[in-house]
Amino acid sequence: MTARILVVDDVPANLKLIEARLSAEYFDVVCASTGVEALDICARAQCDIVLLDVMMPGMDGFEVCRRLKADPKTHHIPVVMISALDQPSDRLQGLEAGADDFLTKPVADVALFARVRSLTRLKMLGDELRLRAQTSRELGMSDALIAAVSDAGLNGRVLLVDDREGSSARIRSVLAASQTVEVETEPHEALFRAADGDYDVVIIALSLTNFDALRLCAQIHSLERTRMTPIVLIADPEQNARVLRGLEVGVNDYLMRPIEPNELIARVRTQVRRRRYTDQLRSNLQASMELAVTDGLTGLHNRRYMEMHLQSLLDQAVSRDRPLAALVVDIDFFKRVNDTHGHDAGDDVLREFSRRLRSSVRGIDLACRLGGEEFVVIMPETDAAVARLVAERIRSKAAEAGFAIAHGELMIDVTVSVGVSTFMGADDVPAALLKRADLALYRAKTAGRNQVVTDAASLRFSEAGSVGPPNEKGAPEGAHPQSRRGG
Repeated sequence: MTARILVVDDVPANLKLIEARLSAEYFDVVCASTGVEALDICARAQCDIVLLDVMMPGMDGFEVCRRLKADPKTHHIPVVMISALDQPSDRLQGLEAGADDFLTKPVADVALFARVRSLTRLKMLGDELRLRAQTSRELGMSDALIAAVSDAGLNGRVLLVDDREGSSARIRSVLAASQTVEVETEPHEALFRAADGDYDVVIIALSLTNFDALRLCAQIHSLERTRMTPIVLIADPEQNARVLRGLEVGVNDYLMRPIEPNELIARVRTQVRRRRYTDQLRSNLQASMELAVTDGLTGLHNRRYMEMHLQSLLDQAVSRDRPLAALVVDIDFFKRVNDTHGHDAGDDVLREFSRRLRSSVRGIDLACRLGGEEFVVIMPETDAAVARLVAERIRSKAAEAGFAIAHGELMIDVTVSVGVSTFMGADDVPAALLKRADLALYRAKTAGRNQVVTDAASLRFSEAGSVGPPNEKGAPEGAHPQSRRGG
């Protein structure tokens, strides 16, 4: 797994040494000698991970890290601080600044490479979500996502898997002031609790009795519901090799015993923040997907969604030998509403009609806004007679009560016209089905509006009960659906 690593150090010899070590492992290396230079490289998205020295003139590593983590453009970039400082207070200061890890020089190659590869995997997962959830904003960030960047990582739900009572009690007491901790002493039950509990972090003791803790870590990350849940290992000093193996299987972080309380608090807070940030990315992704197939004004599905799913609905009708009907609905004299009362009033009418339309059809029916004042309803398991009844219900719901406009200060009457067609067998196609409903709608418009007309070919097909090629008999000579737009 390759990645572009930014190495930040004001000592040229250190830069060359780390660059050589990383390059030998086929990482792409970028170097910076000042904090300002590092911030610029990160802002231009030219690195995947930052290896950051602490003691630098001008702007030290702590300040660089704080700025990276406070900026929505760079918040997601993992930062590993590497320093000769070896006091717990120094490590804690780095973690509180937002660093993903704090390594003390000299750093063994195996430990450094394992950490870099682990963080690279995590960043790649986040980058995929970021790209998919990209919106029209320059940063691709919603207000909620920006809020997630500044989250303090407090009041998370933590599952602690530790079968040693004294150990679990100490860890729980340390975290009690900042997190809600639940303890599971039975490793066999931990996977089920993790899957059902919606935890922000899972902490696992590596020294579980008669149970492989790393297998539990792998199982947690193999489930869809817990794939993105951060895992923190608690290890004994002689288990360093097992910790490195844990990083390879997807563990997010680790602590060595004896545990320094403030470091435990800081590392768990970091993982809670990461989980919430990732959750917000996924939420944005879901919202973006919904926006892609939903009409923003009415909340109905849009034309793209209908075109994506109509063929599959027709295929189901063929395979199950079941009927299917289509309605094309148009609001009468809609242009007059816009011209007389303004486009805001027109939007009010569209929203209210969409609400009435949705209440008139079943959950399995596909109701879409085709565009402008035109709507389509696709109804599986529905023949021509039932489709006409539904169309009449839609028409009467529109006409039975006035539509409120101008913030409810004015009521206007609105009517709709509906064209009905039915699926005519394996030789039928979506475009023909909709065109027949469109032509029936044209007949409803020319006959005076505020009425329902069923396509004549669909009626004959329904009465005959046999499959035949679609046709458009019954439509007026020279009629074309485009000729009735706007009214």
